[in-house]
Amino acid sequence: MKHFKNSRDVIVAITLLLIISACGDSEEVEGDEGDGEENGDEEEQVIDVSLPLGPDSQQGIGVLEFGEELENLTDGRLSIEPHYDNALGAEREVVEGMGVGTVDAGISSTGPIGGFVDEFLLFDLPYIFDNNEHVYAFLDSEHGDELAQRLEEDANVKVLAWMENGFRYNTNDVRPIEHPDDLQGIDHRTQESQVQVDTWEAFGANATPMAWDEVYTALQQGVMDSQENPLPTIYDMNFWEVQDYLNLTQHVYSPAPLMMGLDLFESFSEEDQEAIIEAAQHALPIQREESMRQEEEFVAELEEEGMEVTEPDLEPFEEAAEPVIEEWAPTVGEDLVEAALNMDY
Repeated sequence: MKHFKNSRDVIVAITLLLIISACGDSEEVEGDEGDGEENGDEEEQVIDVSLPLGPDSQQGIGVLEFGEELENLTDGRLSIEPHYDNALGAEREVVEGMGVGTVDAGISSTGPIGGFVDEFLLFDLPYIFDNNEHVYAFLDSEHGDELAQRLEEDANVKVLAWMENGFRYNTNDVRPIEHPDDLQGIDHRTQESQVQVDTWEAFGANATPMAWDEVYTALQQGVMDSQENPLPTIYDMNFWEVQDYLNLTQHVYSPAPLMMGLDLFESFSEEDQEAIIEAAQHALPIQREESMRQEEEFVAELEEEGMEVTEPDLEPFEEAAEPVIEEWAPTVGEDLVEAALNMDY
């Protein structure tokens, strides 16, 4: 009986201590809750961002600027983790991944996006835009907003900013290209876009679509003779190692929109959504300026690396492209094509 009494006393004592301790903890927790927001205890989140190119590319510069501004605007709660050189998958896979939530955000050429939204095939059509001012006037108008809205509706992906790859130029290891006839017999890689295939066949090449991450090896091994890309991309990918001729055809302008999965974007608070958009728009002119700067710089750099640079007369290429524009305008939207061709700038 004595043993039971002692045990009971112990239990009572322990219970009293726990009650006292709990009361003290309750006061501390209550105090912590009052200080939490002020002390910056909100949950931090890292957004993974896919890029086709490296950190020194025009894409890399823009995305890093976006990430830095986003951290500033959110006091470090939101940050990014760039994944370079298609580490998260080829461009089409990345766009699909954003739509289903397996990829947070990324940059992609618009060629693969045309597989989701017909209107994006506009950017595969040759000789639609004259220069950068023409393009920016179009993309920064209601037409760019409408294209972005279609991507949300059809692919569940949100455009944060119309960043760019820039105007595209031909390279090959066969001959200089002065006229479309010079492309006869050349095996040319295109993006995964039937419009591009039709364009290069209209120019006279043997056109084959191929995923971006396979291109360098295909050129190196002679599976392909030719490709086309903006000058910063040509330089970033060291295509001068496997291509002898740079031909300034300027046949297509290629946006590289910075995008995010729509479901992820909408999961953020309204305040954070505004911060994401603001950071992307802050980075946009910086990225575009860097793209243009690199384009000017890399003509000389590529020539120094041994490429022969040719500036062909573009009129024969424009004439060869006219049937392609006529064929695809109904699919893209004739009003949209006309708006792009006739945009004031």
